[in-house]
Amino acid sequence: MMTADYHDIPGTYVFDAQQSRKGYHLNMFCMSLRHADNRAAFKADEAAYLDRFPMSDAQRRAVLDRDWNGMLELGGNIYYTAKLAMTDGLTFQELAALMTGVSNEEYRKMMVDGGRPIEGNRSKKEWANG
Repeated sequence: MMTADYHDIPGTYVFDAQQSRKGYHLNMFCMSLRHADNRAAFKADEAAYLDRFPMSDAQRRAVLDRDWNGMLELGGNIYYTAKLAMTDGLTFQELAALMTGVSNEEYRKMMVDGGRPIEGNRSKKEWANG
């Protein structure tokens, strides 16, 4: 399978057709959390609720560990995985801060100041060890 040029963007998992296929069941789990009864069932017994979805072991572990970036790497779509974050009581800003490894306030400031700098973030080839 060919790797698209955009797979070289540091810290980014582009949600394309390949990622969509890989993450289908993970994303269907996340989408199920739109409904209050499903959120309650998940909160009551996370592992048992996940048994409803034929996810890979790695996807299941990422959900249970709340490995947000891992979920994206394993085919999760940020807009779907955000439903899990909201189930946990996180705002989208708090989720983004967790995913970027900074505090909520640092993340907010970075966004107010225009986001992360483009230099060094276009391609892994820009990195010294890339």
